[in-house]
Amino acid sequence: MSSKDNLKAAFTGESMANRTYLAFAKKADDEGYSQIAKLFRAAAAAETVHALNHLQRMGGIGTTMDNLKEAINGETYEFESMYPKFIEEAKTEGDNRAQWSFEVANKVERIHAGLFEKALSEIGKNEEVDYYVCSVCGHTHEGKPESNCPVCGAPASKFEKID
Repeated sequence: MSSKDNLKAAFTGESMANRTYLAFAKKADDEGYSQIAKLFRAAAAAETVHALNHLQRMGGIGTTMDNLKEAINGETYEFESMYPKFIEEAKTEGDNRAQWSFEVANKVERIHAGLFEKALSEIGKNEEVDYYVCSVCGHTHEGKPESNCPVCGAPASKFEKID
């Protein structure tokens, strides 16, 4: 393997560690272990630093226009190819929990691609828009949602504003 392959593998591992540690922190908070939760969040932040260093060194960050195009391609691949296969495999296995997770992610990835396409077409306009994310399924909404999540049905109160 080359250094570029190793950077990609390290980026993937560090990114997974970040998300895993944030999930562990939430669980520790839920169980009343605030100090342990803080430690998990600190380690997650460090893993983010590592991941971003690896991504930068492998040339994975371009101009904003290039990054939008890359995001559109990635999201489109996920909702057109990756998740449909995962959904079918979960159906075949009868794994309803995995199927639900894949189905909502698939719907949201299509929305993300559309949001990135819109941003690309409006680049330079710098119009302020607030984004809200459903904490149940990840649906990303422009503006404050006033009704239930269109993807999973969660109440509007489950949306978190992203700064």
